[in-house]
Amino acid sequence: PTGDSVTGLQVKEEIIEMKDVFSVKLKRRRFAGQKKGGTLLGITIFKCLYKEENKLTDCAIHLHNFSEDHCHAWFKCLKEILNGFQNRPKSLKVFVNPSSHKREATHVYYEQVAPLFKLADIKTDVTVTEYEGHALSVLKECELQAFDGVVCVGGDGSVSEVAHGLLLKAQIDAGKDTNCILRPARAPLPLGVIPAGTTNILAHTLYGIKHPVTATLHIIMGHIQPVDVCTFSTPSKLLRFGFSAMFGFGARTLALAEKHRWMPSNQRKDFAFIKTLANLRPEECELSFLPLQISQEGFHESDRITLLYLGSKDQWHKIQGHFLNVSIMAIPCLCSMAPRGLAPNTRSFNFPFVETYTVEEVKVQPRFKSVFDTKDDTYGNGTSAEGAYPWNIDGDLIEEASAVHVRLHPQLIDLYGVNTDELEGSKATCNCI
Repeated sequence: PTGDSVTGLQVKEEIIEMKDVFSVKLKRRRFAGQKKGGTLLGITIFKCLYKEENKLTDCAIHLHNFSEDHCHAWFKCLKEILNGFQNRPKSLKVFVNPSSHKREATHVYYEQVAPLFKLADIKTDVTVTEYEGHALSVLKECELQAFDGVVCVGGDGSVSEVAHGLLLKAQIDAGKDTNCILRPARAPLPLGVIPAGTTNILAHTLYGIKHPVTATLHIIMGHIQPVDVCTFSTPSKLLRFGFSAMFGFGARTLALAEKHRWMPSNQRKDFAFIKTLANLRPEECELSFLPLQISQEGFHESDRITLLYLGSKDQWHKIQGHFLNVSIMAIPCLCSMAPRGLAPNTRSFNFPFVETYTVEEVKVQPRFKSVFDTKDDTYGNGTSAEGAYPWNIDGDLIEEASAVHVRLHPQLIDLYGVNTDELEGSKATCNCI
């Protein structure tokens, strides 16, 4: 800005790209306790800075000018430019899970996230969840057209519940039978994830880092990525929408951890992992899958698909045998324990003892019932009255007796974040067993 300037200040020339700016404010000097008015000092521009290791931070640039006319003219012009950016939300529905991890989600939101939303002039409607399923019940009744996006502050379980609620709401509004969804409707709003849990797999996948400020700035800047989602269902009902699932070792570990909720979070998970590993035994089941159909025109040598089927459509393949674990993933599943993801590019594993298939649908039919041994706190094979098998779907325990049918639905929901291919390679090393 031109006009009266502060004398004695060193002039520094800097280029500011408006695509990196998320807020502009009039800067005033005020006395203690003064809330309005004050001496105009100029304009402050707030921009998003890209740091190393995928981290984002906010930066303030002060433009000194004492002219009311000049400052207001520039302020109006810059605000019009900012309002013209698409995908940048102006109103958000926020869910905060106060029980996530070390009960830090509330602190993370009000200390790190909310001030940035306020700075960006984003209106928020906040629900602090009080019980499991609270967010789901709120979303079913929520008038979502009043918002530009939905944000979840919590761990993987909280995010999964909100994503499921968003997609379920879309099916209800579209008049679809929620117990039989072959072609689900897309989520009406993008979902933002603020990491405040233990593993934060979805946040790592979207941002390449567990950093609440980075996640918040991606939401403010309107960085959106369409993401694939799976439906998990039985012959009679929809179990849920989800991004990933485990049957076998991963599910047994979660089931055991859930029986020891009285333990601290980290101790509970370590205990369950070691105890389940010590009693490791395979699941006998039948896997039926429909391989992904890719046309010759759509295939490039750079596409890393483990099994490429160019055969006839609707050709189901079956594998029957004993499996230690069955993982089904629609996202790469990055985390601090696996910096490149459990399924890098959601395409391949590089271990000789792991078989990988790229599929459109898969059915998992266990052959023997799982019994929970209360004496050993482990699952075994046999028959039980309930006849239920544990499933780990996005960190939530679901027990189901019948076969589970998993269908992949491409780009069913928009998430605030960037494409995994755009993230810098993490310097962390995998320290899992």
